[in-house]
Amino acid sequence: MDEKRVEIVERKGLGHPDYIADAIAEAVSRELCRYYTENFGTILHHNVDKVLVVGGQADPRFGGGEVLHPIYIIIAGRATTHVETERGVRYVPIGPLVLRAARDWLRKNFRYLDPDEHVIVDYRIGKGSVDLTTLYKAGLEGGYPKANDTSVGVSYAPLSQTERLVLEGERRLNSREVKERLPAVGEDVKVMAVRVGDRIDLTIAAAIISREVHNLEEYLDVKERIREVALDVARSVTDREVVVHVNTADMIEKAYEGGVYLTVTGTSAEHGDDGATGRGNRVNGLITPFRPMSLEAAAGKNPVSHVGKIYNVLASRIAERVAGIEGVKEAYVELLSQIGRSINVPLLASVNLVVERGLPDNDLRHEVTAIVEEELDRVTDLKDLILSGNVMLF
Repeated sequence: MDEKRVEIVERKGLGHPDYIADAIAEAVSRELCRYYTENFGTILHHNVDKVLVVGGQADPRFGGGEVLHPIYIIIAGRATTHVETERGVRYVPIGPLVLRAARDWLRKNFRYLDPDEHVIVDYRIGKGSVDLTTLYKAGLEGGYPKANDTSVGVSYAPLSQTERLVLEGERRLNSREVKERLPAVGEDVKVMAVRVGDRIDLTIAAAIISREVHNLEEYLDVKERIREVALDVARSVTDREVVVHVNTADMIEKAYEGGVYLTVTGTSAEHGDDGATGRGNRVNGLITPFRPMSLEAAAGKNPVSHVGKIYNVLASRIAERVAGIEGVKEAYVELLSQIGRSINVPLLASVNLVVERGLPDNDLRHEVTAIVEEELDRVTDLKDLILSGNVMLF
């Protein structure tokens, strides 16, 4: 990829409405996993991967502002709502679990957004499909769960210079260090890069906290410091020319009439920008139209049997290991499941490589096959990694 003439890479950062939708879906799934495990000894069937963030309305202004209409978040999906036990039917408190998970995530990740005043959280959680639930339970009886969907997981390694720049750039701008130094930088940071030859144009949309900037001069100073942070990241990633553009939709002549990117809460969701699960980053944290990508949303799916989550994570792990083989420049992995089939036996496991000239084909094939088989044998280990937060999902 680094040798191609053109490349486009995007990341929707922490406070972007699509990221919020993904993160809340996953937070709800983890809360359900915790409750199921503590009360029933196992993770029961659920998929809460349909979250919609409906933008509210706000009136930001230099030095202040307020939210006029709250952001509306609705969490939809299916879950096990009651369990038959020897003592009778036990009901799962779905509502409190969902609401607590959503509000806790918002509270932990935003400094200026009040989840009680600025957000309405709603949910529509139905009972899981009888067929899918049956498959799920049947899978628990064997060594490996059975796939509850026919789906494809896709990933690749390593990241290109442009991809690293985008990923590390957003992470730096949303880091604790930068937030302490530049409190005016909101959580909603989107980074888009286009590389043509050896020039990378980095366009950053960063929500600026209105109460932290009191006039246009302070706003422009924050924009310049955002640009400096991005350039500092660029110097550590690439020797290519990097040009950074920040908040390019600003109309400076109308700065005091809503012409600049000010927000009260730090997210564009406060003023009409909507979000939905699966519209944001893939499992490597990026949106990469010049690379193979799955359209599956990993967030919110159960980590035991839903291959839409598991196979994307597994493909990423396989790709990273294969790319570490001496002489392999790039690895692309596709895993195809079949509903009802054990998750350790995909219908297809495909690995495509870009290698240095002269690399022995037979030895390489054997080493790659061994890696794939080993990772498939350990596929159930991904559950604990996912629940601990040690695996990137978006």
